[in-house]
Amino acid sequence: MTKLRVGLLFGGCSGEHEVSISSARAIAKALTTDENANRYQVLPVYIQKDGVWKDREIAQQVLESGKPLLISDEARPGDRIPQTINLSEIDVWFPILHGPNGEDGTIQGLLTLMQVPFVGSGVLGSAMGMDKIAMKMAFSQAGLPQVKYQLVMRSQIYSNPCIFPKLCDQLEAELGYPCFVKPANLGSSVGISKVRNRQELETALDNAASYDRRIIVEAGVVARELECAVLGTDYPKASVVGEITFNSDFYDYETKYTEGKADLFIPAKVSDEITQKIQEMAIQAFLAIDASGLGRVDFFYVEETGEILINEINTLPGFTATSMYPQLWATTGVPFPELVHQLIQFALERDSETKRN
Repeated sequence: MTKLRVGLLFGGCSGEHEVSISSARAIAKALTTDENANRYQVLPVYIQKDGVWKDREIAQQVLESGKPLLISDEARPGDRIPQTINLSEIDVWFPILHGPNGEDGTIQGLLTLMQVPFVGSGVLGSAMGMDKIAMKMAFSQAGLPQVKYQLVMRSQIYSNPCIFPKLCDQLEAELGYPCFVKPANLGSSVGISKVRNRQELETALDNAASYDRRIIVEAGVVARELECAVLGTDYPKASVVGEITFNSDFYDYETKYTEGKADLFIPAKVSDEITQKIQEMAIQAFLAIDASGLGRVDFFYVEETGEILINEINTLPGFTATSMYPQLWATTGVPFPELVHQLIQFALERDSETKRN
């Protein structure tokens, strides 16, 4: 049987470069495990932090070491994809590029132009899943309940000194404290601040504006943080529900990626009714942004009132063996190697349907 050649695309230009390497290592291992070893041939392609693509030999070295390459020189735009990389030998791409330039529709647009199937959402689903404002607007249209939020533009913060105090007054009146200030287009909690007073609000807005020209400010809520994984395309399925607990002030970058800082409980200790409602809402959210393949949907569960509020969807979540997304599916009955196999099959099915139409 001829093996399908899988282009494992990892690294990238975002602040989540190291996370991408960890995810790629787990996927590469899964593609060479059990039945997958007879189905697939892994062809790794590594993108440096400066955007330069590296061929199989160097990419394999990065996978084995688990460490990013040091950038020795600045590449010219025309040299970003060297001729030594034979893109035509790839049968299906498995991009595992977290953050900007990876899960925001940019790489998905390039892969679409190549006319080769790839795992995960297309341009629209990826872009909406990355942009918190567009995402929230789609959720609102789908009737999914959310916390109160306000859009802030960088120009409102810097253009006129007289406008800024009025902006803060408005945010205090409409959202109150505590609230969260977030760049619209970053992942892994980068640039996010929890604020409790005017001084912290001003500092947080200035910090978020250094990352993005569009900022979102959300009302704080006392709630349990629950997550549900989604798998599929037109008829997606939802996993069991998991819960994240932590001792830090909020689920920031350090808490996410430092061992022992957070605990995962799978399945979460909630009623069957709450579980079913979250699963239904997760699928609604997945379809609302036109996601495909995989997605992890995060929720706030306010036990006092019974409210379930959708927080966000991640269309390319962390994919290490200990990440929430594969763990949710493992508990649901889909082990890691089978999960990777199913994702590739969904990519091939979607590509075949697109070409028929």
